[in-house]
Amino acid sequence: MVKSCDASLLLATKHDVVSEMTSSRSIGLRNFKYVGAIKEVVDSECPATVSCADILALAARDGVVLLGGPRIEMKTGRKDSKVSYAAVVDDFIPNHNDSISTVLSRFRSIGIDVEGTVSLLGAHSVGRVHCLNLVNRLYPTVDSTLDPEYAKYLKRRCPSPAPDPNAVEYARNDLDTPMVLDNMYYKHVLNHKGLLLVDQELASDPITAPFVEKMATDNGYFHDQFSRALLLLSENNPLAGDEGEIRKDCRYVNGA
Repeated sequence: MVKSCDASLLLATKHDVVSEMTSSRSIGLRNFKYVGAIKEVVDSECPATVSCADILALAARDGVVLLGGPRIEMKTGRKDSKVSYAAVVDDFIPNHNDSISTVLSRFRSIGIDVEGTVSLLGAHSVGRVHCLNLVNRLYPTVDSTLDPEYAKYLKRRCPSPAPDPNAVEYARNDLDTPMVLDNMYYKHVLNHKGLLLVDQELASDPITAPFVEKMATDNGYFHDQFSRALLLLSENNPLAGDEGEIRKDCRYVNGA
C-alpha cells in the first residue's frame, strides 16, 4: 500500500501507466490472477459495485483467519486508484535494510503507533523472504547478531551472495509454524533468528523491545494489536468522489 488501500499495486504497465510491480519493493509478490478471478465472479452477480481495493482488503481479512489469526471486521466501499504510484513507491514502502526507526516513522505518518507497527511486523510469522533481501546479512561475513545455527540454515537456502531475483530462492520466516499467524515470530527474534535486519532491530531497540517481549508471551495480545493496526492500515486515506473508480478489470484504469 502506497498512499491508501486503493489497489494501485494491481495496475499493469500499459501506455503511460508504469506498474508498481516494477519496483524492487515488489519482489516476491505474485498470484494476483486470483484477484481477477474473484472480480469476475463478483461482477457477474453485482456489476460495477465491488472495487478491486475491497477485494484485496477482504482477501487479507479472510487470509488472516485461514492462517489461524483473528477475524477482523473490515468496512467496504473503497474505490480503486486511477493512477500508479510506481515513481514514489520507495518513498512509502520500507526497505528490508531500513532501520527500525525509519520503519516506525513511516507507519507513524499514517497514524499507526509503535505498538501497532510491532504487531504488523508479526505478519513476518508466515510466508517466505527472497534471498535477495537477506544476503546482506550473510555475505561477505555473517551478521554477528544472527544465531550461528540459524545462519547456517540461511546460507544453505541462499548459497550465493548475488541471487537471481527471478529464481525461486527463498528462506522461510518461521520454521516452526510457517503457515500460522502466531507469536512465534517474536520468540524467534528474541533468540536472534530474525530474517531481516529490521526483524532483529525490533528485538534490540529499546522503544520496540518491550512490545516484542509482551507479544512473545501473549498470543492473544499480539492478535488484538494486529487486528487494530491492520484495520487502521486498511482505512487509511480512502479515495473520495471522483478521485477513484470501480475498475472493470483490476489491471487497468477504466477506458484504458
